[in-house]
Amino acid sequence: MSPFPLTRTLPEDATDAALRSDVLRGLTHTPRTLPPKWFYDAHGSDLFEQITELPEYYPTRAEREILLARAPEIAAATGARTLVELGSGSSDKTRHLLDAMPDLHTYVPVDVSESALRQAGEALIAERSGLHVHALIADFTAALTLPDTPVPRLVAFLGGTVGNLLPAERAGFLDSVRALMSPGDALLLGTDLVKDASVLVAAYDDAAGVTAEFNKNVLTVVNRELGADFDLDAFGHVALWDAENEWIEMRLRSRRAQTVKIPAVDLAVDFAAGEDLRTEVSAKFREDGVRGELAAAGLKLTHWWTDREARFALSLSMAR
Repeated sequence: MSPFPLTRTLPEDATDAALRSDVLRGLTHTPRTLPPKWFYDAHGSDLFEQITELPEYYPTRAEREILLARAPEIAAATGARTLVELGSGSSDKTRHLLDAMPDLHTYVPVDVSESALRQAGEALIAERSGLHVHALIADFTAALTLPDTPVPRLVAFLGGTVGNLLPAERAGFLDSVRALMSPGDALLLGTDLVKDASVLVAAYDDAAGVTAEFNKNVLTVVNRELGADFDLDAFGHVALWDAENEWIEMRLRSRRAQTVKIPAVDLAVDFAAGEDLRTEVSAKFREDGVRGELAAAGLKLTHWWTDREARFALSLSMAR
């Protein structure tokens, strides 16, 4: 029994159905793709936590620096009584915001992982006796219905995760976020910034090989859940900077010609030697571009903060 309301908007079998659909669609597409959300089983989540501590991987540290410095300004600018966090995970970074928002009434974490929501919600309630928590088990890229909570609301989407969406997907996502908001509500958005390609590539191809293991974990998930026979040693990790689109691509490159069988979706996939399977796009942004994308969704950018080295930005925008 949860000590706080926990609303499920995903069917119990939604994860299995989504994985089957993504694998069938992505591996029969040209170029072949798999969505990055399938990195994150328990082992993948642990690997990502290790990545955030690597010297090459700056985004988590840079965003934390901004939150620590600017949380009081964010609280003052929004006057939020409800904080909604999309893709909340462990809610660790959120604590910097919560510490600066003494008048906050309700925290609404949104995540696909029920266990992560329960663990984070129980910890926050134990730490903050006056805080109400109402968790949503939901896919934040789909239409959401928020619980009835005090206004104004601050919707937070941190970590630069918005960059994992392709431009058309991003536009649809921002439209859906705006649809959740009423006049006076605000969006706090984390975006990684365009910078030297060598810095970007190193962040996704670390010397210790942790990101390579993280990238291959998507194959482990497909093997385990769908009975596939991917040989992880037959694929190499690749991180590339696409200067035209201004995004990093993570790929898995087939080391030899091979056929992979995926019985659960009745699929056999022929990979040529050197053929790539794209597993992640991570777009990098400029302030004018973020402002334009927000404006197209009916949001007005009012504040723009970066870390000291201008590697990462948090933007605050208001519903118009």
